[in-house]
This record gives sequence, C-alpha cells and structure tokens, in this order.
Amino acid sequence: MVDVSELYHRHVAEGRITADPAQEAVLPELDRLVEGLSDTAAIQPKRRTGWRAWFGGGATEPEPAAQKGLYLWGGVGRGKSMLMDLIVEAAPDKGVRRVHFHEFMQEIQAGLEEARKRGDQDTVRPVAAGVAASVRLLCFDEMQITDIADAMIVGRLFQFLFDQGVSIVTTSNRVPEDLYKNGLNRQLFLPFIDLIRERMEVICLDSDTDYRQNRSSDRQVWFTPADATAHAGLDALWDDLTDGAEPAPCEIEMKGRSFELPACAGTVARAGFWDLCGQPLGPADYLELARRVDALIIDEIPRLGMSNYNEAKRFVTLVDALYEAKVRLIASAAEQPEQLYNEGEGSFEFERTASRLREMQDANWGQSNLGS
Repeated sequence: MVDVSELYHRHVAEGRITADPAQEAVLPELDRLVEGLSDTAAIQPKRRTGWRAWFGGGATEPEPAAQKGLYLWGGVGRGKSMLMDLIVEAAPDKGVRRVHFHEFMQEIQAGLEEARKRGDQDTVRPVAAGVAASVRLLCFDEMQITDIADAMIVGRLFQFLFDQGVSIVTTSNRVPEDLYKNGLNRQLFLPFIDLIRERMEVICLDSDTDYRQNRSSDRQVWFTPADATAHAGLDALWDDLTDGAEPAPCEIEMKGRSFELPACAGTVARAGFWDLCGQPLGPADYLELARRVDALIIDEIPRLGMSNYNEAKRFVTLVDALYEAKVRLIASAAEQPEQLYNEGEGSFEFERTASRLREMQDANWGQSNLGS
C-alpha cells in the first residue's frame, strides 16, 4: 500500500489534478484510514447501554479498535469523490469497497426483504453481518437520506458495522445535522447524527474552487442536431464528468413511488427525453431528481408542439427544477432552444424556458450558487 498523500502529490506532479489547500488538509485523515487497514488488533467485547443498546438490540457487542471513520461534506465539485478514488487506489484488495450510498441502501433493503421472508426476527443484524464479513472500509459517495425506511434502519446498520470493526468514509453535500431534514419522525433519526459525530471525523471540504464546473466550462453543452456526432459529444462529457465510470441504472424515490434513470455515476445522471418526460412525472419528482444530481445529460430532445404537448409541459417543469437547483444541464436536441417550440399552444410560454436553457449554457451559470 502507498499513502494517499503520496498518490495525491504524484497526481499533482503529473498534472492530473491541481493542488488545493482544502484537499491537502484532509490527506492526513485519509492516510490514517488506509494505515488502519493493516492494523490487526483484537476486537474486545464491550457492553452498551442507553440509546446504543436500543440501536444495537442491547446485547454485548464487539467494539473495534479506535479507527474513526470520516464524514467529508461540502459543495459539489470540490474534489470529495476524487479523494475517495485515492483511498481505493492506495488500498487495493484490502477489504475496501466504494459504492454510491443510495445503491448501497437499495442492496440493504433487498437483504432485509430476504431476511423477512426467512422469518428472521432481527432483519438488520444478519444483513449487516454479511457486509462486515467481507469489508473493512466502506466508502460511500453522496450520503443523502430522504426515505423513511432508510432513516429508520441506518442507525442500527452503522452501529453494527462499527462494532464489527468496519470503518466508514462518506461524502455528502450536507452537514450531518441537515441529514433527513424535516423528515417524518425525524426525532427517531437524531441519535444517528450523534453516532456520526462520535464515530466519524466530520470535516468540511471548504475549497473555493468548483472543479467540476471548471472542467466543463469550456466545453459545448448543447448539441444540435441530435445525431451521431452529438451522441459522441455527450459520451465524451459523461467520461469527463465521471472519470470514465461505467453507467448503472438508479432509482429516484419520491413518496412511495419511484422512477428509473438509465445511467448514473455519483451525482451525474443521463437519460433520454422520453425517459424523463414520456411518463407521468410531476414537479415533486423533478425537484427530487434535481436535488439528487448536480449534472444531468439528456439525449434527443425533439421538436416540441401539439403532437407532444404533455411531454413538452413536463420538459418545462423539469427545466424549471434544474434551473432553480443550479444543476448543470447537458443535452442533445433537434434545435437550439429558441427554435424547439415555435408554434401552437404553449409556444409563447416556452420562451421563458428557452431563455433559461440559453442561460444554463453559459460557462459561469450558477457557479457561485452550486452546492448552496
């Protein structure tokens, strides 16, 4: 294994990244976590009481060596995911797993359902034990908790993983106290915030530079016509924004229902126009989507008019949600924004949408507000 600091400075010297004081301040914590993977100290049993007993079932549980995790939060594009990449690069084949938080929780929920089918009384414990059996360091991208089902199990899940000696690193756009903010029965969730503060170092990555914005600031983001050349341009931007990550489907859940995005990696998503506007989605769905991503690629926006009036209305709602959330929009389309919807009912109202789409193409659009 090599130190994360060594890798970071090597990448700086090679011109792959730019040295950033805020990122460099976090490196000692990352080095500590990687070094801890070589620690084979015995795990000693310890009795828990109080709210920890409620979360963990009150039984005697093993307590790990003092290997605190890391909760790294800050605005989008500050390099949180890049630092996570360096952990994985520094400690290959050492029981490290990196996964998007929502993808991980979907796996957990599937495991819980299987445990229920088996008739297990405590469904969280066996599922968490399965995770702990193969992982020593869990690296989560983008911790966000919006679903009450996740909120009600995440405390017990993390407590069990900590007790089994699993360290956790997670990134988030939110300070821990803002997780599940205004959520249903949030008072039951608050002990989890205490657990984060106790078992993880909480650090704000307070960089002045939004590197993701800068990376695409000199690139075309609206491609017309929506042909093979445009598709290749979108592919290139996907690779740039995700560091070449393989796309995977993900679910956007909202009040007991969900819809699928065909391609996701971290907080970058890609979908076709009909995936987003060809199904009965409304403002709440698009607002939740805009909250989950900081860059959205849309393929093949068609000409809009009476023949696709309902889809056009949804597209207007989607653009409004992305605009208000300062999500970077990248798209291929049949026409430039001003020519997308030129006649028929709704064309006059679309002028505001066209203006927003034009504004969103500017390299500096939303730069001061991203992550706010």
